Amino acid sequence: MYERFFKRLIDIVFSVTGLIFFSWLYLILGILVFIDDPGPVLFKQKRIGKGKSTFQLHKFRSMKMAAPHDMPTHMLENPEQYITRVGVFLRKSSLDELPQIWDIFIGKMSIIGPRPALWNQDNLVMERDRYGANDIKPGLTGWAQINGRDELEIPVKAKLDGEYVKKLKRGGLPAFLFDCRCFIGTIFSITKMEGVVEGGTGALYRNEQCRSTNKANVNDEYQHGDEG
Repeated sequence: MYERFFKRLIDIVFSVTGLIFFSWLYLILGILVFIDDPGPVLFKQKRIGKGKSTFQLHKFRSMKMAAPHDMPTHMLENPEQYITRVGVFLRKSSLDELPQIWDIFIGKMSIIGPRPALWNQDNLVMERDRYGANDIKPGLTGWAQINGRDELEIPVKAKLDGEYVKKLKRGGLPAFLFDCRCFIGTIFSITKMEGVVEGGTGALYRNEQCRSTNKANVNDEYQHGDEG
């Protein structure tokens, strides 16, 4: 009952309120995006929705028009070079996500839920299958978002999404209170600008690989030094 009716009702009320209340902010941010790098203000990207169906997710554009098209940020070798000055602020503050309030209004997303996977994130989709996290609507924010966001490895992220699914399936007041906990936690995370890593999980994986390689090189040099 909660997931099918009350959660959707909350999504509609909050999304309508958000679209009206933030209309002035949409206008200001849209102008800033265009002035910084003339072109479309909004960015659309194919994401994985409920039941592994795809939908078009909306964001304020934070990448330069010269950036490679149809290539997610985490697949770029050096994503920072393609991010606009306004885009840096939008990403750090999560204001680039505001247009997803429209995606919530039309029923493609929910306020709280697993963040929608990129169309090519097969590894994340497969991990979420283990926990049933692909069977519910993706969210603007969620349990994984307030527990590490981009800093999380994919298996950890999927497991946290699974924990959210379990709470949601319980229904009733426990599910509602857990959604409230995620919502309030998101406010604190945004205020502190925590967990944002350019390039997302891909960047973290590359950094970890670099650290492992550097550590191996240092150990190798140390051993050769002893031998000399």
